Amino acid sequence: KLERLAAEVEDATVDERVQALAEQMKAYVDAADGEGASEGDSVVMDFVGKVDGEVFEGGIAEDFQLELGSGRFIPGFEAQLSGAKKDESRNVEVSFPDDYPQADLAGKAATFEVTVKAVKVPLPAAVDDSLAEKLGLENLEALKTTIREQLETEYGQISRGRLKRSLLDQLAERYDFALPTGMVDMEFDSIWQQLERELEQQSKTLVDLDEPEEKMREEYRAIAERRVRLGLVLSEVGRQNNVDVSQDEVNRAIMERARGFPGQEQKVFEFYQSNPEQQAELRAPIIEEKVCDYILEMAEVSERKVDVTELVADPDAEDEAEAEAEATTA
Repeated sequence: KLERLAAEVEDATVDERVQALAEQMKAYVDAADGEGASEGDSVVMDFVGKVDGEVFEGGIAEDFQLELGSGRFIPGFEAQLSGAKKDESRNVEVSFPDDYPQADLAGKAATFEVTVKAVKVPLPAAVDDSLAEKLGLENLEALKTTIREQLETEYGQISRGRLKRSLLDQLAERYDFALPTGMVDMEFDSIWQQLERELEQQSKTLVDLDEPEEKMREEYRAIAERRVRLGLVLSEVGRQNNVDVSQDEVNRAIMERARGFPGQEQKVFEFYQSNPEQQAELRAPIIEEKVCDYILEMAEVSERKVDVTELVADPDAEDEAEAEAEATTA
C-alpha cells in the first residue's frame, strides 16, 4: 500500500516564474553622468586580483559585468563597489571562503584592483507579449502555458521519486537475507570513494566532519547493504516476470548521454557501442525503473493532494522530525 503525493500548479507560482524570467532578461542603460552604483545596478569593470601580492589564476578580467546585490562574487566584494562611478578605481579587500572550490585560494585574503568602466541601471522588467517573443513564443499567454507545463512535469517527477522511495523503503523492510560480502564491499567502496572525492573538492578531510570515522563507516556500510539487497530483489522480480531492457532503450540512453557532450556525440556513441560493461551501467537504472513500474501497477496506490512545500520536503528530514517528536512525547 503506497501513497502518491500530488500538487497542483498554482497561478501565483506561474506568475513568479514569469517574473523571474523577466528579471533575468531585463535591459540595462547607462547611468546618468556622475551617478554612483547602487544595489540592482550593473557595474562593468576591469579587475586584477592578487593574493600575497601575486596575481592568482583567474584573477584578471576585462569588461566583467556584475549586478550589485546578486551575490555572484566573493562575499563582501559587491558591497565595496556601492557608490562607485564611471572611470573610478577602487581597491577591494576580501577573503575567499574557507570552502572555496579552488583549494589554493580557500580562506586567503585578496586584493582586487578594480577600474569601473560603466555603471548601468536596469529598466523595469517587462512582463508582456514582448517577453514571450524574445523566447520564441507567440504571446504572454503561450509563455505562461509553457511554464505551467514545465512545472507540472517537475512536480510529476518529484511525486514519482517520492513514490519510488516509499516503495523501496517497504521492500527493504520486507526482505532480509544474507548478502554476498564481495558485492557489499564493492558498493561500500564506491560510496566511500565518492565521499572522499567530495571532501577533496572542498579541501576537507574526514577529520573535519562532525562524526567519528568508525560511525560513518557503519552508516555507509548499512547504505551499501540496503542498495545491494534492493538491487537483488528488483533483479529477481524482473527475471521472474520477464521484465527486460531492449537494445533500442539502451541506444536511447546512450544518445541522451551523448547530448551532454556537444560536438562529440559520435565519439560517445562509439565508446558505448564498443564497451559492453559501460552499456550495462546504462542498462541497470533502466531495468530498475521498469521493475518499479511493474510493481507499482500491482500495488494499492492512493493519491493525496498536498501543497508544493510538502511535495518537495526532504523525506529524511521529515523522518528525523517525527522521531524527535516521538522521543519528546515519550
